[in-house]
Amino acid sequence: MSTTQDNNPEERRPQPVLVQRRVSGVVDHLRPHRWNWYTLVRPLDERLAHQSDQPLPQPTVRTLRYFWLDGLFAAISENFHLSFLPLFALAYGASNGQVGWLTALGNLLGAMALFPGARLVEKRGERKGIVVWYTGVGGRLALLLLALFPFVVGEPLWGIILIIVLNGVRAFLFNLSNPAWTSLVADIVPELVRGRYFSSRNLAMGVAALVVAPVAGLLIRQLNGVAGWPYLGYQVVFFCAFAFGVISTLSFQRVTEPPLSSRQNPPHQRGDTRRLLRQNIPFLGLVVSAFIWGMALQVAAPFFNVYLVRQFDASAGTIGALAAVSSLMALVGQVVFGRLLDKKGALWVQMVCGFTIPILPLAWMFITAPWQVGLINTLGGFIWAGYNLSNFSLLLELTPEQARPRAVALYQTVVFTSAVLGPLLGGYLADAVSFQLLFGLSGSGRMVGMILFLLVTVRLARRK
Repeated sequence: MSTTQDNNPEERRPQPVLVQRRVSGVVDHLRPHRWNWYTLVRPLDERLAHQSDQPLPQPTVRTLRYFWLDGLFAAISENFHLSFLPLFALAYGASNGQVGWLTALGNLLGAMALFPGARLVEKRGERKGIVVWYTGVGGRLALLLLALFPFVVGEPLWGIILIIVLNGVRAFLFNLSNPAWTSLVADIVPELVRGRYFSSRNLAMGVAALVVAPVAGLLIRQLNGVAGWPYLGYQVVFFCAFAFGVISTLSFQRVTEPPLSSRQNPPHQRGDTRRLLRQNIPFLGLVVSAFIWGMALQVAAPFFNVYLVRQFDASAGTIGALAAVSSLMALVGQVVFGRLLDKKGALWVQMVCGFTIPILPLAWMFITAPWQVGLINTLGGFIWAGYNLSNFSLLLELTPEQARPRAVALYQTVVFTSAVLGPLLGGYLADAVSFQLLFGLSGSGRMVGMILFLLVTVRLARRK
């Protein structure tokens, strides 16, 4: 870069479209009317506009803005309820095995939804409507029912059954739209800004998690038992999850969907999935390693908080505070790994983070007090931020454009299938042996999954 360019930055970078519109006196139609959301994402708009030699088109900036807001409010919704569903079941008297079924059935129904979701895209030739109706409407109505049913159901067994069933319905509807969502995201987020854009979006989602998780824990602790309703705190939390989920849906509805080309949505033919695997060996290897990784992850994932409650009598407030530690470090991770993703590439970030993550469940084997989990979550929040960022980027890179909904459905089906088996095995082992065995198996299995992934990446590099 020349000295002249360094001394005259305005000459070498075009003015963003939003600034030009404001100077010309034209009303900026991109701002959600009478809301202050614009002040949250305006800096992002300007950074995105400067990422390339030409400013991004206004429809693209508008779409990225609403997709950013959708992620923010979806994260608020998710963090109001996900960490506390197992605790809700425990409050009704659920056993370790029933907690395992809570996660396993949700993962099973999620896996069953993915290929029908891909077929929906192939049949309808559009994606946004699928996401809005199945995730935005159906999936979030399940959250509302979770908030309301304790008013009419007092029998503990029926309460546990309803928690398991409603969580399963929500998982099915969310994952029915997953192939459509992933395919749409690959089209609406330009590859040039993908690393920093998702870093910014995930950073906002991390801030939401940091704030919401402890607030939810506090609400549960303060409101349970008020006015004679033993689960009122949980009900308020689930209603908040529903309300913010609705705002997320309204934001996503404003996203502009580019049409599917004939190459992106070819006519479905018998044997498409087999051909997809035969013609994309690196993707096949990614799928196999994902199965091992997902199995190892889910054998222990539902039981970390259960272990804290049963072994150390940890409260919902403590669970929320520990989740906040992880969320805080995830914010740092988003900033660090977002830059490294654009500089070093998704593969490099995946390898660094993936070979560190197996340490985390092994550390759980040695804790003697809940505060020590804060140390584990400090590392975990940071590393998982990079892993999730790179994993999604690699999925977009390795799935072929002409069969992306089906490829995503296959990948996610394998992941969810492993996640069905993991909690069932974990629930049995937790009751029959010990939580420490679960944590040891989880760490070892994650390492095996990453070794398989390493073999895949080496083969991919040789093919290139």
